[in-house]
Amino acid sequence: MASQSRWVPLESNPEVLNKFLTGLGVPESTRVSDVLGLDEGLLAMVPKPVYALLLLYPLTDKSEQFKAEQESAIEDGGQDISSDLFYMKQYVGNACGAVALIHALANNAQRIAWSDGPLKTFLEKTASMSPEERGHALEEDDTLAAMHESCASGGQTAAPNRDDKLDTHFIAFVNVDNTLYELDGRKKFPINHGGTSDETFLIDGANILRSFMERDTKESRFAVLALTAAE
Repeated sequence: MASQSRWVPLESNPEVLNKFLTGLGVPESTRVSDVLGLDEGLLAMVPKPVYALLLLYPLTDKSEQFKAEQESAIEDGGQDISSDLFYMKQYVGNACGAVALIHALANNAQRIAWSDGPLKTFLEKTASMSPEERGHALEEDDTLAAMHESCASGGQTAAPNRDDKLDTHFIAFVNVDNTLYELDGRKKFPINHGGTSDETFLIDGANILRSFMERDTKESRFAVLALTAAE
């Protein structure tokens, strides 16, 4: 479905993303930080506990081909999805950063105590909705749109125009019921990547992120961030 509205995109910059978290009502004890690399030594530097991983990756012919093949294979073979998983579609253009953060936060509701604010309001309103209905609810949320725009304009680089067609995309990875899920509002459904645990989530997630990079070895436009307890 074509986007009905477009937002100014969020920069893949922890300072910008944390400003957005604060506006949502997320406490300063939960922050986004850069993941400097996927080898064991650099992963050991990531603050703990890790609630979610965020990946910014380039949209290329290879990534789009893999997306189509993956969705087709899952439609043929099926997959188990926890009823506790929060998933929403993305219909707002350039809102992938916001959708990824909402996915990361909503699936850690038992671990992150946010205050009254736009996030709590949105999650309460959409709790019983389908992924499609949640995506349309975001389209109609003027409070989140205004806050997103304020944060997007505060990055280190000049913000792209809201009408620009971006060639990178944010997605989230979470652990729900000891299963690692990839949450991408552009895909037809969440992707079940198999078993994980609180102790192994960072390593397990890094293995999946590495597979994205290995499919597009000539690309360098990847960025990995983590939603964690603040340092």
